[in-house]
Amino acid sequence: MHALSPFFGAQTLHISDFSLGFQFMWHDALKPSYAIAENCLILREKYAGKDYFHYPLSRTGDRTEESAAIAAVERYCRDADLRAHFTNVPRSRLGDLVSRYGEALVTNNRRWRDYLYLSSDFRDFPGKKFAGQRNHVHKFEKNYPDARFVPAEGDLSAAREFLREYEGVQRGKHTHLAEEEMDEAFALLPEIGTLGLKAGAVEVGGKIVGLSVGEVCGDMLIVHIEKALREYEGIYPYLAQAFARAFSNTVPYINRMDDAGDAGLRKSKLQYNPESLVDKYNVLPKRAIDLVSALPEIRTERLLLAPVSPADKAEYARLASDTERNRYWGYDWREDRTRRPSDGYFLKCAREDFREKREMPLGIYFGGRLVGEVVLHRFGYAAEAEIGVRLLPEAEGKGFAQEAVRAYTEYAFFKLNLERVEAKCFRENTRSRRTLSLSGMRETGSDGVYYYFVRTPSM
Repeated sequence: MHALSPFFGAQTLHISDFSLGFQFMWHDALKPSYAIAENCLILREKYAGKDYFHYPLSRTGDRTEESAAIAAVERYCRDADLRAHFTNVPRSRLGDLVSRYGEALVTNNRRWRDYLYLSSDFRDFPGKKFAGQRNHVHKFEKNYPDARFVPAEGDLSAAREFLREYEGVQRGKHTHLAEEEMDEAFALLPEIGTLGLKAGAVEVGGKIVGLSVGEVCGDMLIVHIEKALREYEGIYPYLAQAFARAFSNTVPYINRMDDAGDAGLRKSKLQYNPESLVDKYNVLPKRAIDLVSALPEIRTERLLLAPVSPADKAEYARLASDTERNRYWGYDWREDRTRRPSDGYFLKCAREDFREKREMPLGIYFGGRLVGEVVLHRFGYAAEAEIGVRLLPEAEGKGFAQEAVRAYTEYAFFKLNLERVEAKCFRENTRSRRTLSLSGMRETGSDGVYYYFVRTPSM
């Protein structure tokens, strides 16, 4: 995890998720992983069963590096058949990301926005707007004259005992988030030294009645944990001020994280007069296929390209289960099934692939009969897709494949507004190599397995 430190330590985006403490505390819930690409840190997490990629974090804020890292995420998602869903996109980068895609779903959930404060406000509680906090601190000091703030380091057994006393209140909320937060607080405590965190406790009569744990990242102090026993009136303002005085003198801001939609917590955080709420945008780019509600019909000189009719499910199953064609198609139904499924299974899978926006399959019809299939798939985030075609044995050698590929490629350019259509074929599949060349695609290279082709609107 320390490989992340240089990126978190230099960040000025004011997002609390970009910190060692946050990533450690929520690693069980979010299952984070990371990669370093183009001199940027790319975090990936899972939330509610979906994959999210954090906006790439450059140590220097270099937008060229960030753009290259975003392209790396796009390539990864395309190859892994994942949606490129970005989270923790700062407001300062939102315009760049949305303009990159043109079409995107953008959200900015209020419950996850961080509260950012001036650290000097917490150290001094100045002026009329902080009169309430000052009064609470004075009352606490009057009621508990022996109270003192001490660093929490070395033997943390007393801090652990405090958390055990406090957890009755937290777990009494009977919410999943409260339970998770309590578990993560216990997990973080023994890692304070390892992660280089700041920690301090308020003691009254030698007993800990409040505990805070935080971390300096860039120009802010992030408060990860702030727990106190409410029966000690005024303890929270006293703890917040003492923690700020101890650890925020070198930074202008304090980030007290989000309110998770808790009404009481929101009210409390607002009463401390935040300098701003830190936006954390989610951006889900729309690929060309995401904007298609129904598969098209395309007519050529001899063919009709159209969704396969239920009446043709037997012929489609014959095509899809043909061992020889599967060898060159790149997928064999036997990878997922031990016995040949019913004819309807194959058509059902094709329709599901379109419904889930994985591919756009069209049947190739000649004289009213199904003779093959042409598919646009592997849609990417730079207006690109891949095309594939297969025919029934009796339909080969008639030029149907190249006619279908040419027509569907034209549709991709001028209806879907793609800028690039790619294709590949196995090196031993000489018939397919010739078909792709005759359909107007240009061979761009090869490796030990495939020949690669491309076509653009200008070709």
